[in-house]
Amino acid sequence: MDRVLIEGLRVETVIGAYDWERSIRQRLVVDLEMATDIRPAAASDDLTRTLDYAAISTRIREFAEDSHFELVETFAERLAALLRHEFAIPWLRLTLRKPGAVAEAATVGVRIERGQRGESR
Repeated sequence: MDRVLIEGLRVETVIGAYDWERSIRQRLVVDLEMATDIRPAAASDDLTRTLDYAAISTRIREFAEDSHFELVETFAERLAALLRHEFAIPWLRLTLRKPGAVAEAATVGVRIERGQRGESR
C-alpha cells in the first residue's frame, strides 16, 4: 500500500483537563499517514481517484474548531474514526501533539494506528 501524508498541520481547539484550559483555544499539531493505492490516480492524473489531502486537511480543521475534549486521546480516536469513515481510509497513523502542555518538553501527545495496512510492496 502506498501512503499519503499530511505533516505538521496546526489546528486550534478547546482541549484540556484543567478548568482554565476549557476557556481558551490551544494549538495542536497533526501528522497523518494514510494507506491508499495511488496507481489509479497516477495513471489517470485524476484527483478524485486518490486521497485528497487538501480536503482532508480542511476536514481536520473543521473537526478541531467544533471539538471540546479533555484528552488528546479522545480527540485522536474521534478524528481517526471520522477520517476513516468519511474518506474510506483503510489504515491510518495519526500523531497528535500538544506543544507547551509540559513546560520542560517541546511537545507531548499520542500516536495511534487504526485499520488494516493492506499489502506491502
